[in-house]
Amino acid sequence: MKPLADMAVEVLKTADGREKTALSHAHAAAWRAARADGAVPVIGTATPPDRPARPDSPALLEPRDVPQRKPGSPEGRLALLHAVAHIELNAVDLHWDIIARFSDTPLPIGFYDDWVKAADEESKHFNLMCDRLEAHGSWYGALPAHAGMWRAAEDTATDLMGRLAVVPMVLEARGLDVTPNMIEVFKRAGDKDTVAALNVIYAEEVHHVSYGSRWFHFLCGRNDMDPAPLFHALVRRYFHGPLKPPFNEEKRAESGIPPDFYWPLAEKR
Repeated sequence: MKPLADMAVEVLKTADGREKTALSHAHAAAWRAARADGAVPVIGTATPPDRPARPDSPALLEPRDVPQRKPGSPEGRLALLHAVAHIELNAVDLHWDIIARFSDTPLPIGFYDDWVKAADEESKHFNLMCDRLEAHGSWYGALPAHAGMWRAAEDTATDLMGRLAVVPMVLEARGLDVTPNMIEVFKRAGDKDTVAALNVIYAEEVHHVSYGSRWFHFLCGRNDMDPAPLFHALVRRYFHGPLKPPFNEEKRAESGIPPDFYWPLAEKR
């Protein structure tokens, strides 16, 4: 089997979303098979691209320029599906990127088990959203998308603890806050297949947030650092703006993130 860091870079350098996720699935399956045989595969070291390869569409716009559509309308529901697909494709790259970019940091094998699994599941999530778009006569790339999704990766390219704080523990935790309302939108529309797909995503994102919390706390313990104040400092350094309530406190707690981590960073209302 190729070194894991090399496999991660291969995914990052693949532009087409369906091809990227097929390669992601294949590399994750190879990793799982090796681990099931009791092997400790070679991690290796690799230099990932500054930005992952992307297809020609969707057009990437600044957040203020992305059209806003009412979520209860058919157009609004398509826009929601497209936005989630875009988030999931970026998540595939983020999880392979953390493997490649920090491959020179000594870490337990469980770190790689977690992020390979997360990348594999995000690949499934992207395809679920593409399937739902296509079922409604659309496709990923039919609408413009958020250009700032990779900013957190760029900002934390040299700071593993910053990456863990901002990507899984802030951005993915935000998904736990907003997904229940999205599920209700599609329930009201009678779209049972999309509800089922979003429920899969919702359940698995809890695990991804928990991986961030687990390895953040591991590194805090290794370096004899107090997790909560360090988390606050890193989020203030790398995340642009306050965190927005309401928070899904139950799912955040399930993911290992207590209220004293996020409430001090919350937007004042």
